[in-house]
Amino acid sequence: MNIAIIGYGKMGKTIEKMAKIRNHKISLCYDDTPPPFLLKNSDVAIEFSQPNSAFNNIKICLENNIPIVCGTTGWLTQFNLVKKICIEKNGCFLYSSNFSIGMNIFFEINKKLSKLLFPYSKNYEVKIEEIHHKEKKDKPSGTAISLAEQIINNKMKKTWILNEKKTKNKVLIVSKRFENVPGTHIVRYESKIEDIKIQHKAHSREGLAFGAIIASEWIQNKKGIFSMKEVLGI
Repeated sequence: MNIAIIGYGKMGKTIEKMAKIRNHKISLCYDDTPPPFLLKNSDVAIEFSQPNSAFNNIKICLENNIPIVCGTTGWLTQFNLVKKICIEKNGCFLYSSNFSIGMNIFFEINKKLSKLLFPYSKNYEVKIEEIHHKEKKDKPSGTAISLAEQIINNKMKKTWILNEKKTKNKVLIVSKRFENVPGTHIVRYESKIEDIKIQHKAHSREGLAFGAIIASEWIQNKKGIFSMKEVLGI
């Protein structure tokens, strides 16, 4: 498989390394939105760039019939437009806020836990703590938002807030940034009688890269809009 890597920072370089381990070829490494002629020899594009450039990167791939796997967060106000373009072009697009296989299982645990606790939601405060490296542009992380939205969709809380004190009927997200932290997410369900805590801690970017490559292999010869749930059969 010939892979175009769009966004050649630390994540892009890790994807390049992991792709070669799985015997794939790298057809392109590009930091900006690539011109179409550079994509013509690619079977798939993996996009980990910046929130302000993700949409254009996705759009140019879909317009040129290149299946694309995207892990950039912070651009989702344009997600419906991407879906529209993908359908119009009969393309293939796969997005996840986190490609780690372990994190996607963690999502399912959190979803189930919030659903089970819904009847007792008035008794529990919910807090999500996310810790990342200082270079991360968006705050909170897309993964933390995904976790919060699961809780909200299960009607345990009404909305989420970032780094605030008034938390009634809200999921409190606390974002922290330190040097050289790949990513930690902690979800706490706290009451006067007990606390429940679940945690996922990434040790490196390799888990994200591995998941993105698995997703790229999975979407070959497919059309439509997908997520890691389909890849993992969840």
